[in-house]
Amino acid sequence: MSTSTDDGKCTNCDSYTAADPELTDNGGKGSVTTYGSITEKETSLGGACNYGQTNIQYYAAIHVNVSPGDNKGPWQGGAACGGCVHVKAKTPDGWKEVTVRITDRCPDANCGVDLGGAPASDIMGITVGRYYGEWEFVSCEGVDGVWGDSTSLWVKEGASKFWSIVQVRNPKDMVKSITITGVDTDYSHELEMVVGTENFWTVPPEILQTDKRYRVTVKYRTGEDDEWNIKGSELAEEQANLYLHEHRN
Repeated sequence: MSTSTDDGKCTNCDSYTAADPELTDNGGKGSVTTYGSITEKETSLGGACNYGQTNIQYYAAIHVNVSPGDNKGPWQGGAACGGCVHVKAKTPDGWKEVTVRITDRCPDANCGVDLGGAPASDIMGITVGRYYGEWEFVSCEGVDGVWGDSTSLWVKEGASKFWSIVQVRNPKDMVKSITITGVDTDYSHELEMVVGTENFWTVPPEILQTDKRYRVTVKYRTGEDDEWNIKGSELAEEQANLYLHEHRN
């Protein structure tokens, strides 16, 4: 985070006045709130990012809007899913910091970042509420607590040789694009994000109906690309979890 002479110490820290979040070059500032239990420290249930039950301990929701209803926040229909955010908040003891993975969108019109149980406890202790905070997007690589499993391509239930959508689970950062190219052909297709089913990408039917091999290249906001080598028909297997470490060249 950017350096500041502000020591972050405050009184009535849990009663920050609700206000629209403010965007910065690589994050934002405004309300830091919490959901879930700070004592049980539950793992994420996947939220609006549709990850399902996970083992991710450090997770959060990010704001959809800047002003109510404008959709100018970083959520962007699920594009923020899987990315990590470094959050710091003002407390009676000064700034406290934590890094979380985005698995959900904020339910609160004035939300900036809404923390799950474990990170909320790290910052707020037992005095939960609305804190003033600042946050920036960072890579998830090397960050403890934000990984539920190994990186994989997951195929949504209901998939068949006629229809399939996929998502990247446990990515190193938010996904910017997914491209499928032929191993032995000149075929190339960039997948489109699904409108209305957040954090999924549509696979063309012609891929699903063949055992030819393809490279699936995932580009992230930061870091090196990941690349799977798979048969097209594997993307037609509903609820298939195609681990990167099992599908490298």
